[in-house]
Parts: sequence; C-alpha cells; structure tokens
Amino acid sequence: MRLRRKPWVDAALEEYSDIVVIKEIPFGVPEQPGSSLEKRNAHEHRKGQWHEVFGRKAPLYVELGTGKGQFISELAEQNPRINFIGIEAQQDVLYYAAQKVREKGLTNVRLLVFDINHILDIFAPGEVDRLYINFCDPWPKVRHAKRRLTHANFLNKYRILLPAGGEIFFKTDNRPLFEFSLEQFEACNLQVTNVTFDLHNSDYQGNVMTEYEKKFSGMGTPINRCEVKFP
Repeated sequence: MRLRRKPWVDAALEEYSDIVVIKEIPFGVPEQPGSSLEKRNAHEHRKGQWHEVFGRKAPLYVELGTGKGQFISELAEQNPRINFIGIEAQQDVLYYAAQKVREKGLTNVRLLVFDINHILDIFAPGEVDRLYINFCDPWPKVRHAKRRLTHANFLNKYRILLPAGGEIFFKTDNRPLFEFSLEQFEACNLQVTNVTFDLHNSDYQGNVMTEYEKKFSGMGTPINRCEVKFP
C-alpha cells in the first residue's frame, strides 16, 4: 500500500542531509544561480564510491526496504565497523528511520530513497558484502511473481553486486513467499543455511527485529528466516 505523501517531509528531511541522500547535482558540475540544469538522483554518481561517503573503507551491508529504521539502526549500533545503507521507496517513511539514526548518534548509516528495481545503477559489481531482505512485499498473485525481491531476476542482479561469498539474510512472516524463495535459491545454485520456519522458537542467536516483526511475532505469527551465500 502506498502511503499518502506528507507535504512537510521534504523540508523536515533537510535536517537529516548527513543521513538521507535524495537528490543533488551530478559530480563535477557546479550549481549556478538560476541554472536550469535538472537535478538528478545522486545515487548513480556514488556507484563504486560509497566508501567515500562514509569516509572509510569497511564492509558494506545494504537493507532492501528499510521502513522506519528499527532494524538498521539497531544493527548498525551493534556493528560500528560496518557501513550500512538502507534503501526505501517511500520518502515519508525514511524520515522516521533518519530520526532513529540521529538519536543513536550513528555515523555508519546512510538512507536512500530509491527504487530497488534499478539497484545495479547505484552499486558497482562486488561493492556490497551483504544484503538484508526483511518482510518484503510477498506479491501473492502468480502473475506478480517477478516483482518478489527473491525472484531469480533479482537474484541475478544481486549476484553482480555481491562478491564471491556474498550473502543475503532473508526474513518473512509469509510462508508461501518463503517456500517460493527457497525454490528460487536452489534454482540459482545458491547455498542456503540456517533455515528456520519459526525463528523465535529456534536456537538462532543475535536476531534483530524490525517493527513489523515485533508486531506480528507478538501475535504468534511464526517468522521464517534463512541465510544465502553466493558461490
């Protein structure tokens, strides 16, 4: 469901320009007063250079669908030596994620407003070390299967972004989506480990919950989880 755009968000996000990357003039092109130069999405010009944004070289972990930022802010706080990028299509939602990052004083997180379908435009081959896919849209209708973030079409994109041994950590409350995803991982010859159909009743340690996960696990909904490695 697309959220109604809040008119105050654009101005509010200016206070978080050190955390949220939205738009800017392309690199090397000075902005001149009165110029009619169309501003483009900044992310394309960061491709292969995200370590410069963080001011250091470190492993890069990317969350696809950050939502209000509970997961990425807590994970980044626990792992200060990792650089984290959260991608979210809804700019309004990222405002709340930026608040959490600021409140924790995190310098190892950047948040992007971006369409994941074009993810190859913003990361260079092998630039991302791990992807997190948490509670993505299950797109339950068969004709929409290609829109699922674990469909083979997306997996082939991730294969370019991740180096050998790169990983996907995947969680969902949707059992049909999880089973579909396991089939896709197998079809793409990916190594799947730590598979559980009931995460919170398993022996897995160190789980960080999303807002969505807290809500539905509290209602007794089993959470499915697995880890995927690209050979």
